[in-house]
Amino acid sequence: MSHDADDLFELLGLGEYEETALAELLTVGQTTAPDLAEATGIPKARIYGVLDDLADAGYVKVIPGRPKRYQPKAPEEILSTAVENRRQSFESFRSELDEVREAFTEQYGPLYESASSDVTPTEELFYVVDVGEPSERETRKLYRDATDCVNVITKSFAYLDSVSPAIADAREAGVDMRVVFLHPDQLSAENRERQAELLETFADRFPGVEYRFSPEPLPWRGTFADPSMEYDSGRALLLVEEKDVPLSMRQAAVTENGSFVAGLSRYFDMLWEYETVASDR
Repeated sequence: MSHDADDLFELLGLGEYEETALAELLTVGQTTAPDLAEATGIPKARIYGVLDDLADAGYVKVIPGRPKRYQPKAPEEILSTAVENRRQSFESFRSELDEVREAFTEQYGPLYESASSDVTPTEELFYVVDVGEPSERETRKLYRDATDCVNVITKSFAYLDSVSPAIADAREAGVDMRVVFLHPDQLSAENRERQAELLETFADRFPGVEYRFSPEPLPWRGTFADPSMEYDSGRALLLVEEKDVPLSMRQAAVTENGSFVAGLSRYFDMLWEYETVASDR
């Protein structure tokens, strides 16, 4: 997926005036607030507040003088500052959560237990999420919570960009990973080309990960982590093949049932050993 350089401004969460001011500063360099207002059309009554916000965020330097001048940070420094700002925001958020954790769990824990006392085993086995961002969010969590291994069955890994940071974190933590792709012969010409592109990206980003191909259609696709033959661990997300149902209308099942995840693991191991072929890369 290609990105435009201006996509960064949206990622930074800048307002329209802040975005306009920063883009202009990066183009013209050091300037005064009145000159910037004139160049951009930002109202003079707003320009100082806009520049103060950019300076507070660490994207702009304020040069003392009469009048003050404003200079943008270098693009790489802006990127690094944005990451640090997000990290600090997260730490502040986590600290605020920790302050209310005890009160929240004490108040709502007993209520939840009481309200959930009549949940049936079937209802407890699965819950469902929409396919798309909700399922990708669950998949990222699955990678980040994994401690031993993650196995994947996928057509082409179309959601790779969304979960790559989580995969990288898991791999850095020593989590093993295996992937079964649907064989290109099972794909249309367009999907075959797309799979080849994604495979190249995947292999470049994660060179130590093993992957194979299934020459036969896959009845389900999904991701599962940390199976145990003692049935006491494991988590999975999966969806079955539904050719006539658009992806946007489908749901994925999520389970933390150790027995079920162990069953998925046995299926995966047999598929890997007896019904897949190696890459020709």
